[in-house]
Amino acid sequence: MNQQKSYSNFDATMAIAKASFRSIIRSPSAVVFSLAFPLIFILVFGFIGGGGGFKVDVGVMNGTDTTSDIYRAIEKSGGANLIVTQTDAEMLSDLQKGRTDVMIKIQKNTNTIPAYKIDVKYTEASAEKGKLFRSLVLMPILAAFNKPKDFVAPAPYASLSEATVTGRVYKTIDFILPGQLGFSLLSSGVFGTAFVFLSLRVSLVIKRFFATPVKRYSIILGEMIARIVFSLIGALIIIAIGHFAFGFTLIHGFITVLNMMVLSVIGLIVFMGFGFVVSGVAKNESSVPPIANIITLPQFLLSGTFFSITAFPKWLQPISNALPLTYLNKAMRSVAFEGSTLWDVRTEVLILFIWMVIVYAVAIKTFKWE
Repeated sequence: MNQQKSYSNFDATMAIAKASFRSIIRSPSAVVFSLAFPLIFILVFGFIGGGGGFKVDVGVMNGTDTTSDIYRAIEKSGGANLIVTQTDAEMLSDLQKGRTDVMIKIQKNTNTIPAYKIDVKYTEASAEKGKLFRSLVLMPILAAFNKPKDFVAPAPYASLSEATVTGRVYKTIDFILPGQLGFSLLSSGVFGTAFVFLSLRVSLVIKRFFATPVKRYSIILGEMIARIVFSLIGALIIIAIGHFAFGFTLIHGFITVLNMMVLSVIGLIVFMGFGFVVSGVAKNESSVPPIANIITLPQFLLSGTFFSITAFPKWLQPISNALPLTYLNKAMRSVAFEGSTLWDVRTEVLILFIWMVIVYAVAIKTFKWE
């Protein structure tokens, strides 16, 4: 007499994951939001090249006279984001890596001419922004102070000493690609999860599952595995096109890619939690996009996807710094361009895990099986 094979929830989970993956790749909306849109933005900004049109980050060195007219003029120019919370060593390290564009020190000369001494350091890692700061902010300010009066040239108001430090060139694609990868994961996690589970509930597929020995966690794990695999394939395609077509920096090569994949999984799991919340709140499929957009649009626009957060108004930056996509983008850029390890970006990862706990606590309260 043949012994009946015992039921395996692992096999059930893998079967659900396989079926769900096939469903995803056959879905035009999944391919468009997870792959096509990010690639379009990468192609556009990749062909633009250059250093971007972002606000210039200027590190203010210790000992700078922040009461001087020159400093106040730079502060009011609107073209410089002045960084005053770091040590000179920290700023120099950021300057070499392209995270800071310029360093400046303004000192007052005692009983001598000129009245001020200005030391400026630029970086090869962000040469275009350095040129932008010099030509559109610093030199016009000095020219205004040295403007002749009654056709008589005044004594020089400030002496200028300039130097350039070496560093890797920080290209537009190095900023844009991690943001687009984050957008891909956000869209896949929120919209994909919300539509799938709402559809399964409305079509009574989940109810039919309950008539089988399959466990509830197998349904969720199967769908999560399918979406993670699909998103990682999309992430690899995005990174490969960015690297080979536009020179996206992968400082440690394959190791960097692996670290980015780990971050992608963490980010996707967080965003899928939002999708579970949306699927529990939404009454029907037509109500999913408005609810999901409330979650995705603010993150897409305010999390440094296209522009550095420092370019936003001061009152808006705390909101940007509260969003999970902000920390995923920051960690991705740090790993890719600066060669940071996952331990180096542990603060960003920790904040993502905190978001994960919060989101899934809400999802447990709102998610409906029937």
